[in-house]
Amino acid sequence: MQEKEQYLPQILFLKEGERNSPFSCQRNQVALKIMNLSSEHCNISDWLRLEATVKASVYMVTFPFVTFITIIIITIVSQNSKLRKEVRYILLCHHLMCISSYCGLGVVFQGMRALLANSPVVLCWVVFGVQLSFGEGILFTLALMAVNTYLAICWPLTSVSFVESVKYKILAGTWIIIVFKNVCLFIIEGTKSTSVAVLRSEPLCPVTLNSIPSRAIAMVFLLLLLSIILISYFLIYQEGRRAGHFNRSNIKARKTVLIHLLQISLHVIPTLIFIGLGKMCGKFFSALNLVLFGVFAFAQCFNPLIYGLWNRELRSRLYYWMCCQFWCGHTMNDRGPV
Repeated sequence: MQEKEQYLPQILFLKEGERNSPFSCQRNQVALKIMNLSSEHCNISDWLRLEATVKASVYMVTFPFVTFITIIIITIVSQNSKLRKEVRYILLCHHLMCISSYCGLGVVFQGMRALLANSPVVLCWVVFGVQLSFGEGILFTLALMAVNTYLAICWPLTSVSFVESVKYKILAGTWIIIVFKNVCLFIIEGTKSTSVAVLRSEPLCPVTLNSIPSRAIAMVFLLLLLSIILISYFLIYQEGRRAGHFNRSNIKARKTVLIHLLQISLHVIPTLIFIGLGKMCGKFFSALNLVLFGVFAFAQCFNPLIYGLWNRELRSRLYYWMCCQFWCGHTMNDRGPV
């Protein structure tokens, strides 16, 4: 439609002599061909349904995988009193629950769009808003995990008592910020629609938060969390070099930092590009959108493995848990199998 509007003035506002000239007729025919091509290849309804079908299929694969690993890690942590008291494992479990919930709500929301469920607009907004909140919770918990690691390494004597006293307050404050921001944005976007429009049923389940102010706020929010993560890892690296943790003999420490930064970039870069572009119609933008979503889904699948099972203590306890659970038929406590 934008391309049509671009060429319509060139056709309608020509002088009479120019309209009848051979060059003008040829130019009009080219403009009309472009209009027809744009309307043929830019059917937003078909594109959105195809995108929703692909995303729903990917979420149906990622959701069971992530949920299975999340349940295993939470079970291991909950059965050990030492692990339950450590803040990093509390944040890890919280992070994994955010990923699992995000993927599960992705199946619901994209399934509603792919199946043309004809759901009320307000229901679509609620499902999308909750999924968006869990998606922001993924990055927020990554930032908290990075800050907690920095405090544990650079301030080992004072960080334990401080973090233990404020850990649940910080988690509660995090969710208050996320929910408050999204509710305010939805209220601002919702004021542009009437009550009849909000309550009517739509087959493609439209969403809001695609305006320029909403995308700008989302990018600022994302860049703020990314800055916290990068600053924390930079300070961790500086302290590690000073203390000798990142020397040539300690390859695992350097590899851990690099893997974490790569994993975070797979979360952040596709999201920044997607927010910056917004919803644009066309084959190129639809293909780019699906590629970015594939990269983001790949990062979600491997987050439980990298931040959970990359941990040596969790990995060793997982081996004991699997042996006792599946082969011996026992359960685990703090001292081992019972």
